[in-house]
Amino acid sequence: MKRIVTSIAALALALPALAASQHGNQASKQSQVAPQQSETNGSVTVEGHRIGYKAVAGTIVLKNDKKKPTVSMFYVAYMKRGVHNPGSRPVTFFYNGGPGSSSMWLHMGAFGPERVVTGDHTHTAPAPYKLVNNDYSLLDATDVVFIDAPSTGFSRIIGKDRGGAGTPKQFYGVDGDAHAFAQFITHFLTKYNRWNSPKYLFGESYGTTRSAVLARYLETRHDIDLNGVVLLSAILSYDLGNDDSPQFNPGMPLTYELALPTYAATAYYHHKLPQQPKDLKAFLKQVEHFALHGYADALNAGTALSSQKKRQVAEQLHEYTGLAVNYLLKANLRVNGGEFTKNLLSASDATTGRLDTRFQGPTMDPLSQGAHYDPQAAAISSAYVSAFNGYVRQTLDFKPDMQYRPEYYSSVLANWDYLHAPPGRSHELDQATNVMPDLAAAMKYNPHLKVQLNGGYYDLATPFFSAEYEMKHLPIPASLTKNISYHWYKSGHMVYVHVPALKQLHDNVAKFIESTDNQH
Repeated sequence: MKRIVTSIAALALALPALAASQHGNQASKQSQVAPQQSETNGSVTVEGHRIGYKAVAGTIVLKNDKKKPTVSMFYVAYMKRGVHNPGSRPVTFFYNGGPGSSSMWLHMGAFGPERVVTGDHTHTAPAPYKLVNNDYSLLDATDVVFIDAPSTGFSRIIGKDRGGAGTPKQFYGVDGDAHAFAQFITHFLTKYNRWNSPKYLFGESYGTTRSAVLARYLETRHDIDLNGVVLLSAILSYDLGNDDSPQFNPGMPLTYELALPTYAATAYYHHKLPQQPKDLKAFLKQVEHFALHGYADALNAGTALSSQKKRQVAEQLHEYTGLAVNYLLKANLRVNGGEFTKNLLSASDATTGRLDTRFQGPTMDPLSQGAHYDPQAAAISSAYVSAFNGYVRQTLDFKPDMQYRPEYYSSVLANWDYLHAPPGRSHELDQATNVMPDLAAAMKYNPHLKVQLNGGYYDLATPFFSAEYEMKHLPIPASLTKNISYHWYKSGHMVYVHVPALKQLHDNVAKFIESTDNQH
């Protein structure tokens, strides 16, 4: 009896705390339904010019046709102060990829007013991390808005338990995701009176996939013509640009061919080529030609390829990749990205990065077939996450009672619906995601739309030659090809990690905006 009484007493003591906890949870749930906002002021010096700005960190709550809230989307907007006519100043919407990644990477690494300092191609030392003035913020050319996709960052889906009608299924997919971003952008334009501003989309990685669909949706469903779309580390067709597992898609050798120039650039960087060329760009032109001709012919021949010809191609691949001829023969001339990053530096038991092959780290398992981790992601992630969490809560004074999710792959990526209804089709196609038709439709619907493609030579997540191939095979008339510009950098997937490349990226994007905002 004593034990029972003690237990009841303990429960009675716990009830007030439990009630308080439930009250706090309820308050937290309610705060996700009501829009939140924090305004601060600051300044940044961009390439010698000081710019004052207003920063707004907040949420915009989207609703369905029945006025029920579905998702609260977090954003940080920086708007230049002292502008004569703010309503006509360019505005650019930024987001990262995944799917399942927040916009923290572009925010803290590329175009926000403060930038986190990380190692250029080595593992960044642990905390404390350093934030510095970002000399290459894009605030000199445009107001900037960083948007977190549903369930990432501080963005949250508002389900029935919070009085909403949102479900993961609504947003975890190519079409649902693009619909949410389109709705967010229309709300933002209204809230800040920016309907007459020149408008730009800037997506990185899966963000480029999103941009292709989003550009078409904004034009055809919301009557919003864009001035420009900037693609960074693009992937529009998952049959072409995904070299992680092409072995599961036999009969599609183009993936291997388009990854070859990145293998060559990586071997060049690490001095693993039998003969080191003097000029990287000239060398890559040779590799690109071989990839689409001699190498393509060999792979297209399949089992009809003679053993003599197979060895000749393997020897040429050795000259371009540094991989051993016997290894290439054993791989049947087909080496995926993970196998390449694991084996290029195998003599020293090191693995190169995937997002940026300039990076390297100790190999997890020297006997494995492919890489077990990405040394580049391991090298910089802690710095970005720590720096942003301090920055958003202290400098931006945005302090919600929730965790900031830099990425949410365990839920978003694991449940993502890659099926997509392309232009002209009323239903989704059961095939690898390909949004090339969407970007082409957007360019034809709005012939003034300009597209800028940016990428890194050392990016194995979305190889630069794959992105170029996609753009050159868009189903558009020849007259529109002049609307596309190309820029390549001696960096990786996150081009901006390499500061000289960040400067080049800033200058190229700033010029792109200036040349397309129709005010000059």
